[in-house]
Amino acid sequence: MATVRVAQYGTKHAHAAGKLRAIIDNPDVELAGVLEPDEARRRAMAAADGPYQNVRWFGSESEMLDDDTIVAVASEGPTHHGLDQTEHCVEAGKHVWYDKPAGDNWPQWQRTIAAAEKQGLTVQMGYMFRYHAGFQQIDEWVKSGFLGDIFALRTRIGTAMDERARRDVSRHLGGVFYELGCHMLDQVVWLLGRPQKVTAFLRNETGLVVECPDNTLGVFEYENAMALVDTSAMETRPAARRFEVYGSRGSAIMEPLEPATEIRLCLAEAQGGFDAGDTMVAIETQTRQQLYDLELVDFLKTIQGKQPPARPYSHELLVQETLLRATGEIKE
Repeated sequence: MATVRVAQYGTKHAHAAGKLRAIIDNPDVELAGVLEPDEARRRAMAAADGPYQNVRWFGSESEMLDDDTIVAVASEGPTHHGLDQTEHCVEAGKHVWYDKPAGDNWPQWQRTIAAAEKQGLTVQMGYMFRYHAGFQQIDEWVKSGFLGDIFALRTRIGTAMDERARRDVSRHLGGVFYELGCHMLDQVVWLLGRPQKVTAFLRNETGLVVECPDNTLGVFEYENAMALVDTSAMETRPAARRFEVYGSRGSAIMEPLEPATEIRLCLAEAQGGFDAGDTMVAIETQTRQQLYDLELVDFLKTIQGKQPPARPYSHELLVQETLLRATGEIKE
């Protein structure tokens, strides 16, 4: 594989340092540099322990985007700037590894994807659970019909947010649901498609930042199934995170998600080498950094034409449409 020059745009996304570490550690990638528009943030990151020490810092967006040797950009700005940054990268002809979620402006996201498709560019969203061994196993069981007809899907992805984090996410309708629920919606719509109806309960229980929903539930209705996505911002650490799928032939429950070690598989009848009833199925245990590394490998193979994208443009659009339907940005 030829070395690919990649830059990073922004450092304020929660996944930014891990994504930069993946770039630095991948032998098939050359880090061209990092652009951080916030000068104070740039100085702080350069001085702190971690992957930002000794990187090249771009002085402007044009310095980075006008460099024709840079093939791709990791878009790692804060979520309220990420879509603008990503659109600028696409306009400059760069492939983009874009950290989730894809902004509040639905027409702009559609426009950005259309522009990328027209130019033959990849825009790969940073949903790392796509590369998680447990989710991949459950995906296989669902899509092969192993679990039968799926009638229910339940997910939980909570966290603990301080006041500053809540103020940051309060910029977006949906609060913590916008910030974290998108991870689970990426899985929900991959398995079940576009929901017919979306209902969300976006409550603030603590009053810490009243503009930030901190106890939330999304209900996604399908012709023969329902999916529940549940998240809150005030959980005891480590936060409870689980994924459950129920079908006519069996169910699969994974908890915790990180680190995941096994899936509880329950089958009505013996099949596929598993007995009827409960079986604890061991899965590969991966660190979060390993998931970031796998994301990047997939991105590189796609932009070099060695494979189709793991998710088509239509899926990247559907995840964000479904999220914005739940937050109320897109009216039902």
